[in-house]
Amino acid sequence: MVVINGSLSNRINVLRAERNMTQKDLAEKIGVSRQTIISIEKGKYTPSLTLGFEIANAFELEITDVFQYKKMKEE
Repeated sequence: MVVINGSLSNRINVLRAERNMTQKDLAEKIGVSRQTIISIEKGKYTPSLTLGFEIANAFELEITDVFQYKKMKEE
């Protein structure tokens, strides 16, 4: 049996730094808590697709410019 797992990474902290934006600024802009942003940045929380698009829109970028998904196969 082949199991496909994946890993989602993001560039949120880099994008915030480039725009002089705090975690609080981003959280307020998209309507979530600062803790949610912290958890997403650290990879401890995987955002919904809708939230992923909200984050990308906050940076005026495509979702693939913010998030990267790497597929890993296990046999």
